Amino acid sequence: MNKKRKPVHYLAGYAKYSSMAFQMGIIIAGGTYGGIQLDKWLNLKPLFTLICSLGAVAIALYLVIKDLTPKKPKNNGSKNTH
Repeated sequence: MNKKRKPVHYLAGYAKYSSMAFQMGIIIAGGTYGGIQLDKWLNLKPLFTLICSLGAVAIALYLVIKDLTPKKPKNNGSKNTH
């Protein structure tokens, strides 16, 4: 009568999505900081800040979408004829 249940790992989902948010924040902050430093070095006020921050947002979104899409199983080129 006593059925053993598999432990439910609620924290695994939280850890996954919070790490993705942390990764996005680091990428966007790094891109913005790099753009600010390039603008200071080249005396071009908002140009590289805008380009690098938008590029960082695009990279962060790409990585999130890549993590959220289901993975396809790899077919190693071998065909099973059975």
